[in-house]
Amino acid sequence: AAALDAARGLGPSVRPTARRIPMYRVIGTAKSRALRVLWMLEELGQPYDHIPANPRSDGVAQFNPAGKVPVLIDDGTPITDSTAILTYLADRHGDLTHPAGTLDRARQDSLTQFLLDEFDAALWLAARHSFILPEEMRLGAIKNTLRWEFEASQKTLVHRMSDGPYLMGERMTVPDLILAHCLDWALSARFPIVEHRLTEYLDRIRQRPAYQRAMAR
Repeated sequence: AAALDAARGLGPSVRPTARRIPMYRVIGTAKSRALRVLWMLEELGQPYDHIPANPRSDGVAQFNPAGKVPVLIDDGTPITDSTAILTYLADRHGDLTHPAGTLDRARQDSLTQFLLDEFDAALWLAARHSFILPEEMRLGAIKNTLRWEFEASQKTLVHRMSDGPYLMGERMTVPDLILAHCLDWALSARFPIVEHRLTEYLDRIRQRPAYQRAMAR
């Protein structure tokens, strides 16, 4: 607890004393993939403590040697990787997921993996060559290739989407959180959304109160 308080900039004299103790702590700024975890917990209605630490800061490295966010702390145990965290929370609380061992879950996991391979990976590689890697290691021209691949992946995804409001139909699931976050990320990185269905999808997702609460952080 002391280490987490230090990451938040709280000394012993200013620690909150009169509030409900949350089940979870989320480490990472809302401008990172930690937003996915914040949003998931808002959807689940689970109390949590948010520590907006930056990647590779002391408040992160002590829980994840790679220095990456998000990190979820549950009962003193850190869990890393946003998709692993989302899956854990969905399974634990029996919501925003199909049961393990079902065909629907297999389809859900397939969509999740597709989004990680084709959407998240392209955006992350573009970010690395924009401001994360040392300047002498960046390849600016690679971003044109990544935009082209991102547009092609959108066309593939549209053929896999259901006719319902969410990726798999009437029920929101883990890949919806990943997709919506990636689409927001794409717009901020100037990766165009070329499929009208995805633009409508994102507009619809943004109306969810839990999404808005997470974004407000």
